Amino acid sequence: MTGVFLQVRLASSRLPRKALLQLADRPVVEHALRSLRRVPAAVHCVLTDSASADDIRPVAERCGYQTFVGSETNVLERYVTAIRAFGVDEVVRATGDNPLVSWELARMAVALRRRERADYAAFDGPPLGTGVEVVRADALERAYASSPDDYDIEHATPFLYRHPDRFTVVRRQAPPAYCAPDARVTIDTADDYERIGAIFAAIYDGEPIAALRLVRHLHSHDRSTPQPGSERHENSAGT
Repeated sequence: MTGVFLQVRLASSRLPRKALLQLADRPVVEHALRSLRRVPAAVHCVLTDSASADDIRPVAERCGYQTFVGSETNVLERYVTAIRAFGVDEVVRATGDNPLVSWELARMAVALRRRERADYAAFDGPPLGTGVEVVRADALERAYASSPDDYDIEHATPFLYRHPDRFTVVRRQAPPAYCAPDARVTIDTADDYERIGAIFAAIYDGEPIAALRLVRHLHSHDRSTPQPGSERHENSAGT
């Protein structure tokens, strides 16, 4: 049973309450929720903390998501307790600061993980902020039981791909039409918010923006911005 789990909390230090900032006609996080609602799953749920839940819950409900309240700082624990509560065996992991997250890439990543019978699957090449991670629930359970360090706790999945001897990790290059490897469309700062606002102003039509359309726009407008030293694994923010 698959669960789409989108993690979000509002205590961002660089851009406070960024998930609820208005982007076109709705909050940032709602764009992510609407996109991933197109991924077939038994459970669609927002994973948040007690300080954020009252503000996040109405947006989640509007998009057909449940809300699960877990640890504020231990994101890995938040996932594991949600896995136990819902009884899922596969997790599609995303974060609420990625309004351009792609349902197409998410569906392909689910198929990839199942085909390879992997513990972890993701794609390389798409703009940072469009992809997801697909993980076996028992792999996250094993990571949680393995005394992970602070980085693993905060970011949930690094323990898996930092221990390839213990987990089956599959990363594949995405199809070329989905690739813009130097582009970044996640929101961490006010500059990110302004830049992505310009993208929405140019190509948003009221429906989730397809990754193919986004990549065509990025290439045609030369908006790909290299991020020296940035982490290329998707959804690594500890929100």
